[in-house]
Amino acid sequence: MNLAVIQYNAGNIRSVLFALDRLGVKADLTGDPDRIRRADKVIFPGVGEANTTMRFLREKGLDEVIRSLRQPVLGICLGMQLLCDHSEENDTECLGIIPQHVRLFRPQSGEKVPHMGWNTLELSPDSWLGSDLQDQFVYFVHSYYVEPGPYTAASTHYVQPFSSVVRKDNFYATQFHPEKSGKVGEAILRTFLDI
Repeated sequence: MNLAVIQYNAGNIRSVLFALDRLGVKADLTGDPDRIRRADKVIFPGVGEANTTMRFLREKGLDEVIRSLRQPVLGICLGMQLLCDHSEENDTECLGIIPQHVRLFRPQSGEKVPHMGWNTLELSPDSWLGSDLQDQFVYFVHSYYVEPGPYTAASTHYVQPFSSVVRKDNFYATQFHPEKSGKVGEAILRTFLDI
């Protein structure tokens, strides 16, 4: 399998490569549009700030590359948020692939923001994840969330319910970090790789 991990100005990309390596999968870390388009599958990970990242993607032409992809694509954390229409983080227009909005957590009962730590998955009836992942714990670090909607494949509750997994067509995404979520995260990465 030819697997591309999109290289851009985001942090935490190397941890995805290490997780794939633990699964015995070699990936091509690249920002080259042709190599990304030729890949069998693409991972769009990241930690960072939405506005700066979208500006970088536009400058490099990677926004159009990502929109044009027809193979399975997995967005992780910031990668998931950037697949959406708009983020409240610095009023950012995102890629517009998943017609959802990204909102800032507004604590109601003294919750800490960012949401950092382990929380559970509640799978949607038509989730692309296996039913054995219902109520399993995964690792989150985020201050912004994707609203629940028709593309929600799993939700999590912190401050309020939010989309922890989404899917639209060939675009799959997780708000949490599967690469930091132990055996459950490995199972999720494997599920994507087997699509």
